[in-house]
Amino acid sequence: MHKQNGLLATGVGFREIWSLSWPQILMMFLTFLIGFVDVWVGGRIDRETQAAIGVLAQAMFFFQVVASAVANGAVAAVSQSEGAGRHSRANRYVWLCLLAGVAASVAILLFGLLTRDLFLRLLQVPESIVPMARYFLTVLLLLLPIQSFFIIANALFRARRLVMVPLLAWGLAAILNTVGDFGFGLGLWGLPDYGYAGVAWSTFVSVTAGMLFNFAALLRVGMLDRKQFPRWRWVRCASSYLIKVAWPSGLMQIVWHTGYLVLFAITGSLPSGSVAALAGMSAGMRLESILFLPPMAFNFTASILVGNLIGAGQPEAARRVGYRIAAVGVAAITLMGLALWPFLPQAAAFLSPDPETAAQAVSYLRYNVAAIPFTVSGLILIGAMTGAGATLYTMFVTGGSIWLVRLPLALYLGHSLLGRAEGVWISMFVSQAVQALVCLGVYRYADWARFGMGGGKTRKEDARRI
Repeated sequence: MHKQNGLLATGVGFREIWSLSWPQILMMFLTFLIGFVDVWVGGRIDRETQAAIGVLAQAMFFFQVVASAVANGAVAAVSQSEGAGRHSRANRYVWLCLLAGVAASVAILLFGLLTRDLFLRLLQVPESIVPMARYFLTVLLLLLPIQSFFIIANALFRARRLVMVPLLAWGLAAILNTVGDFGFGLGLWGLPDYGYAGVAWSTFVSVTAGMLFNFAALLRVGMLDRKQFPRWRWVRCASSYLIKVAWPSGLMQIVWHTGYLVLFAITGSLPSGSVAALAGMSAGMRLESILFLPPMAFNFTASILVGNLIGAGQPEAARRVGYRIAAVGVAAITLMGLALWPFLPQAAAFLSPDPETAAQAVSYLRYNVAAIPFTVSGLILIGAMTGAGATLYTMFVTGGSIWLVRLPLALYLGHSLLGRAEGVWISMFVSQAVQALVCLGVYRYADWARFGMGGGKTRKEDARRI
């Protein structure tokens, strides 16, 4: 019988799944906390600051697509290499991913600085907040290479199952950001009150501190070994796999994000109640985003474990582990949704005191909480296929469910058949169901393991059943 070693030595049971997931759940809450504190402190400064932070937080997504795509490629390449016991190859991919991500972000930084005024005009930022928005955009663009290193390094640690390192890095960043926002943004504790500039530079300093923590950890655990710096010949061969995984991942994020922008436009142009519907959707999404932080952690866990098993030449074991994680995630988040269901009116009222907006938020949340089994199962199976490098499949599944189901149905139900916001919420429920069912079909019947570096081939040696 084939003897397992390295990362697979302990097997993959529910205990292993939970040991990887809980630090990542906390990490997701910390990332949410940073954004929440920025917006909350911005609102205490003035509404213009809050508006500028909100707009640019969404807009910066497009500048971060490359780093996120490289991070997904890093998880696939490194987790598979570790699963195969190819530790030197894994470390060479660490160098390649970090250098590629930072180099691309520097190019985006230069392009962004040259086109920032045009970018703000395209966003239709109100004239009253243009100077402030330009200041925020400049600071965030300068932060981009640092943030890219931070994001990719976190992904690399996850791929090695060193999930406590990103948790500690985000914890450090969250503490510094909170202290900086309240201290230098609002002038608390006797610190100088710099207003919106204090908020902007608090973000810069906190993410930089997290990046430096990650850099020190990379050196400490030997993931940045100078002896394993990749040669150009190896880079030319290895980069093809990284690109093959990264470009569909990046395109999927763009497709998903632009789909939401179009959905906002459909909601904002409803025949009746459009303003309340748009406000209710925004409020509902804030609460929904908290509810779906744990599923993202399970998504990450699926990527890690499936990548390890694909690298180890165990595609069937990888498939079973994906099902196992999906079952755990769906059960846990469904219970959370059931616990929250009776309190949806109170939660909506807390987010928005306006009765009409709160009513729309409750309606939005009911459809989206009811869709939890579909949303969570699809999200986790997408993570599993990402670990195998099958981002081309996940791109088509996600993009198709949004652009071929959700948006046409939202337009028809919201603007024609029903003529109200409920039609948009129904389209979201239906598209999540379609996405989950299609994703399940692809996961069950398609040969997604072939996207792995070993082509999804099973090793000749008998592997221990996992």
